[in-house]
Amino acid sequence: MIYKRSSELFVAAEKVIPGGVNSPVRAFKAVGGTPIFVKEAKGAYLYDEDGNKLIDYINSWGPMVLGHAFKPVVDAVVDKAKKGTSFGMPTQIETEIAELAVSMVPNIDKIRFVNSGTEACMSAVRLARGYTQKDKIIKFAGCYHGHSDSFLIQAGSGAVTFGAPNSPGVTSGTAKDTLLARYNDLENVKEIIELNQNEIACIIIEPVAGNMGCIPPEKGFLEGLRELCNKYNILLIFDEVMTGFRLAKGGAQELLGINADIVCFGKVIGGGLPVGAFAAREEIMNYLAPLGPVYQAGTLSGNPLAMAAGLAMLKALNNDKDVFKRLADKTEYLHKGLTRVLDNKKITHTINRVGSMISVHFFKDKVVDFESAANGNNETFKAFFHSMLKNGIYIAPSAFETWFITDALTYEDLDKTIEACNEAF
Repeated sequence: MIYKRSSELFVAAEKVIPGGVNSPVRAFKAVGGTPIFVKEAKGAYLYDEDGNKLIDYINSWGPMVLGHAFKPVVDAVVDKAKKGTSFGMPTQIETEIAELAVSMVPNIDKIRFVNSGTEACMSAVRLARGYTQKDKIIKFAGCYHGHSDSFLIQAGSGAVTFGAPNSPGVTSGTAKDTLLARYNDLENVKEIIELNQNEIACIIIEPVAGNMGCIPPEKGFLEGLRELCNKYNILLIFDEVMTGFRLAKGGAQELLGINADIVCFGKVIGGGLPVGAFAAREEIMNYLAPLGPVYQAGTLSGNPLAMAAGLAMLKALNNDKDVFKRLADKTEYLHKGLTRVLDNKKITHTINRVGSMISVHFFKDKVVDFESAANGNNETFKAFFHSMLKNGIYIAPSAFETWFITDALTYEDLDKTIEACNEAF
């Protein structure tokens, strides 16, 4: 494929945008080469500025569950835009989507809309701290909850030491209140809690990790976290920015049968527009201003365009009783096909899959946490990425990102993807 126009656009972008992109992973630093500039998209396909058609497996990093330019969403946004794009005042549609979301997700009574998943997670942690009157949080290495200061933390000198900032601009004072644990390692979490008793406000986790590739929780891990939180008066926060309304109507809570205290949403809940939300039981949510002392605000929160897009998406998912089975079936079909090819080619690999999330790790052992994900063969991944791209398949330009399946994919698309994998090796 030819990417002359994309290359020209990237050169122009670099002159006025840091790194030429508005989010770092788009820059192709992990795989090399020039980013693809998209002109338009429809269904399961991207059409770039050079006229190439690509089968899409990132789907705007998750929200396009039903495909790009999904007609009910587009119609809702166009209709709403004609009536005004922002008011900074309450609108009926905010209540309508809130009522629908609360009805779909278990264990929540109230929800507040914000503008991004980052904002949702940041606000959820602030709420947890205010509610519990404690300062420290536990997060997991490899889980990404946005670029808020509290989350940009790397490991300290030992397994249970304080974290340290992994980005300039994050203060050591902020970092000392973030404790870093290993995903799928319940004993490690217990040790951290015991060394910081009565100081931990919350544990925040991706219930199915998607930012170190797809990594499922091992049996008993989330259940164990729930028990620890109950025992030590700690709030359990599920970051369902990726999994919410994608793995099931009620997200990972429903699929895995584990109740969180606070749940964060993004991606799907905006139907492709910038939206985030966080939700919890009434007694927790009532700690938010204007009812309670924990302050959180946003001029564009509940923006009518975003609410219209999100409402149309949630209605479509709520009314289609088979959509999550179709998504899971297509993902399983792809999993089996990729496994068959990679086994036949004798390529060292592990494939992880949960519902409509899947990733290929070029590593011989199980991938259960950030350490094992980081042991994957990145050179093999780079070659795989570019070969797939050459054959019209667009996967995440990083080995540390899950693929997202859309219902718009046909089985013919899946077969083309499996064949492209065959040609890659």
